[in-house]
Amino acid sequence: MPELTRRTVNLAGAAACAGMMGFALFAQHGLGLEPCPLCVLQRIATIGLGLVFLLAAVADPGRIGARVMGILILIVAGLGATVSARQVWLQNLPADQVPACGPGFDYIMDVFPLGEAVAMVFEGSGECAEVVWRFLGLSMPGWVFVCLAVLGLGGLIFNWRAPRAASAA
Repeated sequence: MPELTRRTVNLAGAAACAGMMGFALFAQHGLGLEPCPLCVLQRIATIGLGLVFLLAAVADPGRIGARVMGILILIVAGLGATVSARQVWLQNLPADQVPACGPGFDYIMDVFPLGEAVAMVFEGSGECAEVVWRFLGLSMPGWVFVCLAVLGLGGLIFNWRAPRAASAA
């Protein structure tokens, strides 16, 4: 079995992120599940992670550059996983502790200063606590957390140690 290269793993990471976004768009447009503000942030993180993976694959940097890419992958994935963990936490609050529903993501970003808007979005709202889809017992943000954690750790590990090309040792 041939050894995996950094480029192959980074392309697979970018493809996984594209697949995640494809499913998110299917859930929105095919299943009619509108994304809440925290879902939008998770989408932004997933797109950002896919772009970092793609950049790492295209640039195919040397050892130091690959390590920097691995750390960047871990940071972006960690930010997205933090948002999804927050949403899972909100979804598991008792009904009397769920925050009230607030304005939509577009309205928040248009009306409030950036710092305040991000803080409001990250707090979440009642709509962020609603579980409208499950697979194998996990809600969509739960799956996003799992995927981003695996992609972030995998991206770090493979970019930290994997050879540039199959023939490299």
